[in-house]
Amino acid sequence: MESFSLILAIVVITALAFDFTNGFHDTANAMATTISTGALKPKVAVAMSAALNLVGAFLSVEVANTISKGLVDETGIRPEVIFAALVGAILWNLLTWLVGLPSSSSHALMGGLIGATVASAGAGAVHGDALVTKVLIPALAAPVVAGVAALLATRLSYRLGAKADGRAAEKGYRAGQIASAGLVSLAHGTNDAQKTMGIITLALIAGGALAPGSNPPTWVILSAGLAIALGTYLGGWRIIRTMGKGLTDLQPQQGFAAQTSAATAILASSHLGFSLSTTHVVSGSVMGAGLGRKGGVVRWSTATRMVVAWALTLPAAALVGALAETVTDLGDWGTACVAAFLVAAAGTIWRISRREVVDHSNVNDTAEPAGVVTAAIAAVAPPAAGTPAADLTATIPSPPVSAAPAAPDQAAPPAAAV
Repeated sequence: MESFSLILAIVVITALAFDFTNGFHDTANAMATTISTGALKPKVAVAMSAALNLVGAFLSVEVANTISKGLVDETGIRPEVIFAALVGAILWNLLTWLVGLPSSSSHALMGGLIGATVASAGAGAVHGDALVTKVLIPALAAPVVAGVAALLATRLSYRLGAKADGRAAEKGYRAGQIASAGLVSLAHGTNDAQKTMGIITLALIAGGALAPGSNPPTWVILSAGLAIALGTYLGGWRIIRTMGKGLTDLQPQQGFAAQTSAATAILASSHLGFSLSTTHVVSGSVMGAGLGRKGGVVRWSTATRMVVAWALTLPAAALVGALAETVTDLGDWGTACVAAFLVAAAGTIWRISRREVVDHSNVNDTAEPAGVVTAAIAAVAPPAAGTPAADLTATIPSPPVSAAPAAPDQAAPPAAAV
């Protein structure tokens, strides 16, 4: 069709690039706990997650409609605005991936969209009620609700399995964890892939290729599902390490409780059309599961960095989106400059990441050392159920012995016979 211009094609390609980064950025949401507990091998886990992400993309369009119809005034948006929004979202995704922080791709996208829209059409083009009710409130409530649910589910799991055969129970929890991780992957495709569908649909409406109020076309659903599945398969190993080993140490019972709680929250939000951050949900459930086991602790230094990243996501992406929109507003050469900057920045981040490679072969090798608060809690907390007696022994060091040298004219006393 004639209305499908060059800038519109660029926007669609950039949106799919964002969807790809969303996939490898959020792989940890579905599979970090499954990989860290050994329930699945890393490559098998990401392949399973990728397939279910693709399936989930076809289950609903409610979240896509929230993005394309509810967040901003679609009648005053140009394709260049969508492009600028995607630049902000992609750069934030790549930066947080580089440092291994599981921030929200969803909020990066919405932050970029809000910033670019305000720079182009003013604050009145943003629907404040939709922003508050369908973005900000779920962002605050989701990790708390998922965390409390996971904490209670973890305690219930240990209580019910207290008298069960240890090895058989662990095997059963591993199987349940695989099933619940698959459910999270399905939910992730249902929620996150739709955000890219929504942004592409909004761009098509802005460019005149679709009528206002249209649902995502089939080719948009398919391409968005494939892009997020491919990104998921490549695996965001840096973030998987943080989520699986850096935040807390999980046993199969905890992994099962965390994944089940997260999947329930994500699927419920998708049904209601909430553009929920799956990262917030899964992170909250992992922390709740960590606290739900006796003797289990959360590494609050890592959790604090994550919360700071969450708080910065919307404003940081909005700022970059607004700056990008200001440049693209100068004309075609401005758009070309922004595109060149995006490619150069992404290439630089990739080269920096190669200095310390994290992949499926070493994702479980190291965990972040415990901070002062975590170590103090661990010292006074009761041991976890089923801890071997050998692990509870302690060695009391002997008091230091003074080694003053004897005087030259005095002989050392003979050793006492025993």
